Amino acid sequence: MRIAFHTPLNLYDDDGVSGDRRMARQLVAALRSLGHVVEPVKAGRGYLADSDATALARLEADAAGLREHLLTSWRDGAAEPPDLWFTYHNYYRAPDLLGPEIAAALGIPYVTAEASDAAQRAQGEWARHTALVRHGLEAADTHFFFTDRDRQGLEPWRQEGTALLPLPPFVAFDRGPPRHIARSGAPRLVTIAMMREGTKLNSYLALARILERIRDEDWSLSVIGDGRKRGEIERAFAGLPAGRIAWLGLLDRERALAELAAHDVFVWPGMREAYGLVYLEAQATGLPVVAFDSGGVSTTVEAGKTALLVPEGDEAAFAATLSALLRDGAGRAAMGAQARRFVLTERTTERAAERLAAGLVIACRNRSLKRRAATGREAP
Repeated sequence: MRIAFHTPLNLYDDDGVSGDRRMARQLVAALRSLGHVVEPVKAGRGYLADSDATALARLEADAAGLREHLLTSWRDGAAEPPDLWFTYHNYYRAPDLLGPEIAAALGIPYVTAEASDAAQRAQGEWARHTALVRHGLEAADTHFFFTDRDRQGLEPWRQEGTALLPLPPFVAFDRGPPRHIARSGAPRLVTIAMMREGTKLNSYLALARILERIRDEDWSLSVIGDGRKRGEIERAFAGLPAGRIAWLGLLDRERALAELAAHDVFVWPGMREAYGLVYLEAQATGLPVVAFDSGGVSTTVEAGKTALLVPEGDEAAFAATLSALLRDGAGRAAMGAQARRFVLTERTTERAAERLAAGLVIACRNRSLKRRAATGREAP
């Protein structure tokens, strides 16, 4: 099939660094591995920093113009139309303003991945944005959800003709990831995250407080990442013993993977993480994970086998759990080995492609049934 692939949140090819962009590229690669021709839609970025009605109106006007341009080019034969529309990450700050109408106009299946509903935004300043998202949720033939939290939000749209299918977060590598090699000496902790406002900053500050609780244990921490909040984050860790923290800055992916493999435990609180591809990368190198059971983190690990998850916000429990793992070299090795097996067998592009293939078949069938039903209603 020819698939139009739309990313309302971020431009597909803007070279930005984020898990969202990485997942978009991985989805395209998985679809192409099935033999489909996947064409990223050339549209402006649809992210809305606030609920300003003027900004939304401008976005809607731009989308209407682009829809008309695309439909005209396809009808005139200037370009070959898609057989299926696939939108990644339709949510209230970046609603899909193209897919539902284009799919309806062309009579083609409409599929989403990581769409989400925000019931708390259905009233008030974000109500119009949420209504636009829900229009897409209702119009879709198949929704792929990454986390159970997203599934719960999508349940009202599970109906005849709209399927909800799991697509667990997965990770792709250009080559086999390096393997952790045990070293003597104090256990080496490592974390990776951008240093920006909001949940990332909150997780860094929580990690600093957690490590303060175990300052008398024997450990070191390497921090990979950079951003606007680096100064504030470094100050939060300043009270820990000298020499414990190594600030490695922003590293490219291959260097970051090499650093992961040179450490012993991946530690990142992950407060309100959507899911976090970095957890998969750390496990792929053979590291056990310690994190809060927050957001979609649990969908990236095998709790109790490859990761130790503690209740969100319980910093005392986090510290105690991490302390116990620091003292259990054999336990770390067993968890790390299982972590690598888990990611490299269960969370691969190949496994994701299998799930995508099955879901696209369902989407095509659902769209066909909807067209047949519509024709039946319209017949005399």
